[in-house]
Amino acid sequence: MNITITSLSVQHQRSGFTCGEESLEIYLQRYAKQDAKRRISRVFVASPVESPEQVVGYYTLSAYSFSPDAMPEERRRRLPGYPVPAVMLGRLAIDQGCQRAGLGRILVADALQRVKQASEVVAVYALAVDALHKEAAAYYQQFGFIAFKDQPLKLFLPL
Repeated sequence: MNITITSLSVQHQRSGFTCGEESLEIYLQRYAKQDAKRRISRVFVASPVESPEQVVGYYTLSAYSFSPDAMPEERRRRLPGYPVPAVMLGRLAIDQGCQRAGLGRILVADALQRVKQASEVVAVYALAVDALHKEAAAYYQQFGFIAFKDQPLKLFLPL
């Protein structure tokens, strides 16, 4: 399937999106547009090229910072003693009909590319995620994300 990844817009049909995780479905259907409008988060959706109104996956990005004290010791040695800037990959979801087809990997790569572009204008040390459960944390770890010291479901990927 050829896909495009764009900012959420009125053309996207959000009501038919089902990923198997109710909180992620509700967010897309009820709150994503509001959050984007209020500049709380940016919402990016994946759509098939041949059906651009259909949402087959999405992720969100927002500003974030964290204390270096939360990081494993070997990672914080060269960092300041105050919060470092990051971007939070707040939500990532794939429609059930497209799961296990590599779309999640494509969305993570797209998010990372957008964050790296933003880091040319605004300082960003890492991309962070707050995984919903252990399986999600393991998924992010395969991309090189590292768990925070005392929070195994919160991870970061230094740029």
